[in-house]
Amino acid sequence: MLLQDLLSCLPLKEIRGDAKIEVKGLAYHSAAVHEGFLFAAIRGLKDDGTRYVADALTRGARALLVDRPLEVQGPVQVVVPDVREALARLAAAFHGNPAASLTLIGITGTNGKTTTSYLLESILAKAGLKVGVMGTVNYRFQGRVFPAPTTTPESLDLQRHLRDMREAGVTHAVLEVSSHALDLQRVRGCDFDVALFTNLTRDHLDYHRSMDEYLRAKQLLFTQCLRESKKERRFAVVNLDDPKGEGLRRIACGTAFGYGLERRGDLWAERYRESPDGLQFRFITPRGSLEGESPLIGRHNLYNLLAAASVAEVLEVSPRAILAGIAGLRRVPGRLERVPGGEGVRVFVDYAHTPDALERALETLRPAPGGRLIVVFGCGGDRDRGKRPEMGRVASTGSDLAIITSDNPRTEDPLRILEEVEQGVFPLARKKYDTPPPAGGWEEPGYLVIPDRRAAIRAAVGAARSGDMVLIAGKGHEDYQILGREKVHFDDREEAAQALAGVRGRA
Repeated sequence: MLLQDLLSCLPLKEIRGDAKIEVKGLAYHSAAVHEGFLFAAIRGLKDDGTRYVADALTRGARALLVDRPLEVQGPVQVVVPDVREALARLAAAFHGNPAASLTLIGITGTNGKTTTSYLLESILAKAGLKVGVMGTVNYRFQGRVFPAPTTTPESLDLQRHLRDMREAGVTHAVLEVSSHALDLQRVRGCDFDVALFTNLTRDHLDYHRSMDEYLRAKQLLFTQCLRESKKERRFAVVNLDDPKGEGLRRIACGTAFGYGLERRGDLWAERYRESPDGLQFRFITPRGSLEGESPLIGRHNLYNLLAAASVAEVLEVSPRAILAGIAGLRRVPGRLERVPGGEGVRVFVDYAHTPDALERALETLRPAPGGRLIVVFGCGGDRDRGKRPEMGRVASTGSDLAIITSDNPRTEDPLRILEEVEQGVFPLARKKYDTPPPAGGWEEPGYLVIPDRRAAIRAAVGAARSGDMVLIAGKGHEDYQILGREKVHFDDREEAAQALAGVRGRA
């Protein structure tokens, strides 16, 4: 593709040099540059891409995308106001605007994105459609699975995956859209058919600084992205039970569609029943009623069912496929995922890493009278410090025994993180255990601090007796732990299974 043709998608640019050159590829990492590439010098959160221009030129870059002219000789320089936004548009154009040929569904919100994406994948597949998904757990389509370094990939990688989906015959793509991705312009150039809002609770305030900024980032999917979409029919699907849902519905572009449990929107639950074995429901939709069941547990998953059914409704998926897709999804990796074994002790692993998500998980797992609830949790380092005491408060009030441990401490001192979490427990005057209590050897609700996550999981399983529940929260599907700048293998599910096997061995 000639550079001058590629640049036609950018409304604002200054071209310095001859744009009648062939561009063979795009890159935002200098190490990915090959002969004839355009290198986008992105200003990152911790680094500036212009520092790597010399390396990109050495590797064969013939054009630069920059936000200010550079003192370099040779390459064409394309100067734009925002390199990230420009790269997103160029990436879409370079890969042939793949979203234009797909039904593209974007899901945003603090909690529920992943489970809803799995539900939609199941529903659309039951309808005979070919589905691709990009989200927190992985990126997958047509039997191909790729690791997910971020919930929403950088724009260039996103457009490449969408192109590959299109070429593989995918008809519908489901994309988890994070607030970071929206703020950093990663999904510009994507023609969305549906934007879905699940909820908004505290998270990522280390990046957004305030809940208002966090909300403004989420709103971009419904204002900026839907407004720029070239799709003829565009839908904004929102959770009306969330305090921000109604306001979002008013400002959203496209056709608004609301769902709720407490409020009667376009789709609502006339009745439902929760049990340890799943959910039974009767939803009222514009096309009639939907009566079915799901193996997923918890009131929060009822909202996920409503969200997925609402998207399927606006896409005119058959009621039979909606019910079959909901019933067919038996588990979501790391989302209240049951660890096999236990002999009377049930252990679950969940991704809950916000106060709201942790509270919902604890409410869902509250055992029958006589049973106790034990939770293992921590808070990530180099992230929002303000939520740490709140996580401590939620865990202690919602459980019988809370074990505070390390999550991904990253470059922070793990002990300092634990101290800040513990600040939320002190006002509750709960008993602090100095050593892990044996099974049945404790009665008074309390907490303890065990910095080593493996030891904390083993202590939780060891303290449980028949009829008790154990929740291991925070990491869910993740199979690693970040210590300093090193990523080491660590899987809560594996550790819990080994702890359960050790208990059986001692028995």
